[in-house]
Amino acid sequence: MKDNAMKKLNIKPLGDRVVIEPEKAEEKTSSGIIIPDTAKEKPQQGKVVAVPESKDSEVTVKVGDTVLYGKFAGTEISIDGTDFLIMSETDILAVI
Repeated sequence: MKDNAMKKLNIKPLGDRVVIEPEKAEEKTSSGIIIPDTAKEKPQQGKVVAVPESKDSEVTVKVGDTVLYGKFAGTEISIDGTDFLIMSETDILAVI
């Protein structure tokens, strides 16, 4: 997602939840073999695009951070054709 599109994201996570845009799944192997959709690995890395606005929130990640998360973490949503994950900050394993 481009930076100007990131500002247009009209979703405000609550509590300790954050919104993440996952990286795209690999389309090809390093040797050039095309991976079918059914065999693609679910990405486990993405960029934080929204955090709670509350001053009481203790969320430590910020918009723009690239994070690693568990394979089955979060709830998948789609906004204007773009896929996102909403997850608790505790599901984030690391900031890279």
